Amino acid sequence: MAPGVPVDTLTCSRKSPTQKAGDKKRAYVTFLAGNGDYVKGVVGLAKGLRKVKSAYPLVVAMLPDVPQEHRELLRSQGCIIQEIEPIYPPENQIEFAMAYYVINYSKLRIWNFDYNKMVYLDADIQVFENIDHLFDTPDGYFYAVMDCFCEKTWSHSPQYSVGYCQQCPEKVKWPAEMGCPPPLYFNAGMFVFEPSHLVYESLLQTLVITAPTPFAEQDFLNMFFNHMYKPIPLAYNLVLAMLWRHPENVELEKVKVVHYCAAGSKPWRYTGKEANMDREDIKMLVAKWWAIYNDETLDFKAENSAQEGETCSRLSVMASVQDHAISYAPAHLTA
Repeated sequence: MAPGVPVDTLTCSRKSPTQKAGDKKRAYVTFLAGNGDYVKGVVGLAKGLRKVKSAYPLVVAMLPDVPQEHRELLRSQGCIIQEIEPIYPPENQIEFAMAYYVINYSKLRIWNFDYNKMVYLDADIQVFENIDHLFDTPDGYFYAVMDCFCEKTWSHSPQYSVGYCQQCPEKVKWPAEMGCPPPLYFNAGMFVFEPSHLVYESLLQTLVITAPTPFAEQDFLNMFFNHMYKPIPLAYNLVLAMLWRHPENVELEKVKVVHYCAAGSKPWRYTGKEANMDREDIKMLVAKWWAIYNDETLDFKAENSAQEGETCSRLSVMASVQDHAISYAPAHLTA
């Protein structure tokens, strides 16, 4: 069985909360870099949030290397573009992190955004049920779903070598001779946080003196927010490997957020040929993503943004928020 997670802080409401002028500013946020195909993931996410009638906009933290046509596409889908500059750890330490994760340190810029509360979602995530209630979780904590240590990407870790996983801590217990079990560790593809200029400055200052580790910004965020981390149920970030690693912990019909992060699972690249990708549950989840992506009725239309009975329209939120441009110099951190 999965370890207990506090659920009393999560309350579901049938109606979307109202966001009026003067209210606390809330938004979903994702991250986009380069000219690759992850832009399709962001489009899918924007349409998914629209399908579940979220009351809040999707902000895209975007690096300068994203081409203009991708920017125009995302604006046409109702996204708010917020320019950021990349963040790199000290150059002599990058080699210790997996190279393709290094650019993700740029996510730290979102702590400097002008919002009271945000829900971060990776671009390879889809939301299948309204999760606006996460914005009502008590302030002062960092909320995210616990990760799994069973995949080979964790082979560098003592957890993997022992066979210990926090998803089933009783199955293979942490050896007493190795001291206390590792602290709870979250997957950073989805989290609830409160932007803060003070926290942002502290993140950058800490990064300068922290050697990167294999999972780059995910390891760093786990270290930085360890004291204020509160786990939430895996229904809010189903990492697909859970389907075959810990099926006893998954109630697929109750999953609200799916994270297509397993090798070969990106819907826009899916072939079904990679390991575990021919599973029927994977095929179903990929098909659900495509059904949203291809649904033209979910494209952003200003005239349809205010529906009868909804307490808040996406248009009214976006009308008061212009695309933001924040520049930082230099982009590289220095001690």
